[in-house]
Parts: sequence; C-alpha cells; structure tokens
Amino acid sequence: MYQALYRKWRPQTFADVIGQQHITDTLRAQLQSGRLSHAYLFTGTRGTGKTTCAKILARAVNCEHPVNGDPCNECAACRGILDGSVLDVTEIDAASNNGVDNIRDLRDETRYTPAQVKKRVFIIDEVHMLSIGAFNALLKTLEEPPEHVLFILATTELHKVPATILSRCQRFDFRRIGAEDIARRLLDVAAGESIALTEGAARLIARLADGAMRDALSMLDRAAAAGAVDEQTVTAALGVMGQDDGIRLAEHLKTGDLAAAIALIDEYYNAGRDLAAVYDQMLGLIRDALLVKTSKTDVSALISPAYTVKSLQKLCDGLASSTLIAWSRVIGEALDRMRSAANRRVEAELCAVRLCSLGAEQYDTLSGRVEALEEKMKHGVPVAAAPAQTVRQASDMPPPPGDEDAPPPPDDGDAPLWAEEEAAAGQPVTPAKPAAAVAQAAAWPKWTQLLEMLTGKINTGAHTNLKVSAKGMLEDDALVILCEDSITAMLAKAEPTMKVIREQAAALAGAPIKVKVREAGDEPVIQKNAAVDEIIGRAKAFDIQVKEL
Repeated sequence: MYQALYRKWRPQTFADVIGQQHITDTLRAQLQSGRLSHAYLFTGTRGTGKTTCAKILARAVNCEHPVNGDPCNECAACRGILDGSVLDVTEIDAASNNGVDNIRDLRDETRYTPAQVKKRVFIIDEVHMLSIGAFNALLKTLEEPPEHVLFILATTELHKVPATILSRCQRFDFRRIGAEDIARRLLDVAAGESIALTEGAARLIARLADGAMRDALSMLDRAAAAGAVDEQTVTAALGVMGQDDGIRLAEHLKTGDLAAAIALIDEYYNAGRDLAAVYDQMLGLIRDALLVKTSKTDVSALISPAYTVKSLQKLCDGLASSTLIAWSRVIGEALDRMRSAANRRVEAELCAVRLCSLGAEQYDTLSGRVEALEEKMKHGVPVAAAPAQTVRQASDMPPPPGDEDAPPPPDDGDAPLWAEEEAAAGQPVTPAKPAAAVAQAAAWPKWTQLLEMLTGKINTGAHTNLKVSAKGMLEDDALVILCEDSITAMLAKAEPTMKVIREQAAALAGAPIKVKVREAGDEPVIQKNAAVDEIIGRAKAFDIQVKEL
C-alpha cells in the first residue's frame, strides 16, 4: 500500500529534523544529562515538526541504547513504539477528546506504572481544543505527575492555552522552516524516491509551502503523479503562478497595459487557477520588490527563492516604493471582496483595472504620490500633463452680442476714440485701458529662479508639485501660478507656503507683487464691453474712485 511522502519521510531522529536545531540541540542535551522536565509544550505553525519531535522524544526517553540523545530505533522499545504495539506511549487528539471525562480517564491511567518501557508518555495534540473544564481537570496532574509519566502537549494556537497550563510546562517555540532548507530536503526526498525534480521546481514548492515541511512534501507528492517535476508541472498541478508568470503580470501593470493584463488573467482563469491565489502570490512578489527597492544592503537571503535580485531590480526600474505599497493596498482590498464575490473573475479583472490606473486616492500620502511622479520622470516615463491654456488676444475675440457695429480695436500707434474726444475738449488724456482690452498672460521669465529660491523654504511636497505640475504666468502685473490639478493648487494656497512665495517673488521682482493661484481650466473669461470701459476711463480722468467687480 502506497504511503504518503510526509509519512514515509518523517524524521526518525533529532538529527533528521529540519530547521529546528535550537530545539533539537536542547532536547538532546537534556536527554544526555538526564535533566528531563515532566511536561513539555511544543508550539508553532503547522508542519514545522511538533508531533515529529514529540514522537522522537517519546522513543528517546525509553530507548535502551540511546546515541548522543537520539533513539537508536533498533531496540525493542523503539521498534514497539514505532509500530504502535507499546501501549505505554499514548497519542491523544484533543480536538475529538476534549471533554472533562476524557481527561479524567487520562488522569486515572497515570497511576499505573509502564508495562513494557521505562516511562508512560502522553502526547496531547492540538491541546488548545480542550474545554475549560478539561484544562482544570488536567492542572494538578500536569503540575505533579508520577515520576514514570511524561506529558508532551502540542498546539498551533498558543493564545488559547490558559496561563495556568503554560506555567507548568517547559515551552519550545517551533519556527517556520526556511525556504532553502525545504528545497534541499525536497531534492533529497526526490532522489530517494527516484523523482526527477528540478531545482527551480523545488524552490517554487518551498516558497508555496510557507515554512511548512509537511505541506511541501504533500505538494511534491501531488506534482510527482505525472512523472518528472519541473516548474510548469508544479504550476499546472497546484494551480499557481510560476516565477515568469508573476513578473509578466507585474510588468503589464507597471506599463499600464490593461489589455495584456486582462488577457493574462483570462489565461490563468481558463487554466483552472484560483485567481485569489494569483493575487496572493502577487503580494509576495510586491513584498520582495519592496525589499530590493528600499534596502541599501544585500537582501538576497530575505527574498523568495523563486525570484532573483536582478529580475526584481529590473521590475523596480520606474516603480516608486509608494506605487508598490499602493498596489498592495488595492490587491488586499480586492482579496477581501473576492471572498464573498459572486463572480471572482470579474472582481479580479476590476482589480487589474485599478492597478493599471492608480489614482491619487490610492496613495497613503501626498509625498508618496510625489515620489511616484518623480520616479516616472527619472526613468523617462511620460507623465500626463494638462493641455496648455492659451489666452486669446482681444483682437481674436468675437464682438459681444449686440455690439457687432463696434469699431475695430485701434492699432498700437493710434489713440483710443475716447482719448481723442478728451484731447479735443482740452481734458488730460489718462492712461486707461482700451475699451476692448482683456487681461493678457505671458510666461514669467523668473519662474525657474523662484522655484530655486523656494528650495528648502516651503514644504517638500508642495515644492515638488509646483515643479512638476505648475507654471508661472504674468497677468496684469500679477504673478499667476497656473496649476494642472487641484492638489497642487491647494498646496500652493496653503499658509505659510503662500506667504513665502510672495516674499521670494517680491525679492525677484524688486517690488511687492500680487500672487494668485489658479487651476488650469479656470481662467477668467473677460467680456469686451466698450461702454463700461469708457465710463471707467472717464471716471479715472476726474479722480473718481471706481470699484471694479
């Protein structure tokens, strides 16, 4: 009868246990010195070796010929425990034996001395599943058991175990097993089973196992059903993305190629892959990319073995860390929705749409958005800009309704009509504007100098946005800061930023200058009204104050 790989290749000695040397060394030292505790508590995530170490410890304390703290696995006691014929070693599943009566029966059994071996060993797996009454029934026996009794408790949820139980046990915390250790173990198992396993496939399985050796062996068992095991076999058998698939999808998202990203998701869907698992793997890729992007030291040992530092560096070119963080937020929200979505495929495609067209609201902070813009500019990625707004000259504007017979505007050398009438009447000619004039705007030649003078004197985010998304115009002897978006306009108007801009602009102009902030598209439309302009001009000629609205 075929036996699953994780059962067939379960470690038989402490030396065979992978990734838990801090625990196995301590247990062997205690066994050699004879300083064993009466109760042990093994805690850690699934598949890290808790039950395995408990079984090895049960054999080691009863072994007739121990070898440096390890059981020999050859004596009668070891062979009897391995084949289950020794009834003095009992393994209890607390998930199905969690009542007070079960623990009372166990407590009664502790009174009897072992019949075949030195010690009676009780292994209680998933001990956190015991009821409060069962825990209370276990307390006194666990604190002062007979000398011939050893308790080994195992749990994946330590926070559910009462403090009164924890204080009576010697606790060992099992760590997640490193991906490199899992990959090496998989290659050894594959060699022992005559399975053609490639190193790339071993690394991919190790990454998917998430620190659990048992999960990794189960995945290998599943993938090996078709024969030779390579990356394509693993991705097909487990329904996950390969290394190249993840990088390809990230590249499409980076360039904003929505059609290609949707086509790739459709390919995964038709291949039977779980789209939630696809995005979950994308989160792992984003995590590795962030490490490579932000760390100033070598992080090759910290990233997933499925990717290389070189491939991640290439992906990060043109991607700001704030953009990667925004991606993770969008994907996290999509995964929450996909858990209850009626159509996961639609939700996955909508997530791709959001990732390809990140808005300002997706970034955690304004400085993050600015960083993303700077990264795009640094790598030559075009940044969408608002179309330049042109100010129409008075001569280009059509006459207002009802004023079709108005005379054309005079040439530069001709005096206005009202000025000629004033001169004929002997009145002084005032330098008022012509009747048909409008506010004219031109680029302020000192705008670049002003930006340089503002460096370090205003908020960094506001300064960067002004450099990227604003320009300075001179209109009616006033400096108009024309902003391409509302965020830049808001930052420029805020105090004390506006106060500093006024001071520096006045220093450049050599005199106080009025400063206005305007968003692109909000330029005032000035209607030509010759009659009103003429009245204002005459009023100014007689020193009459006129308030213009």
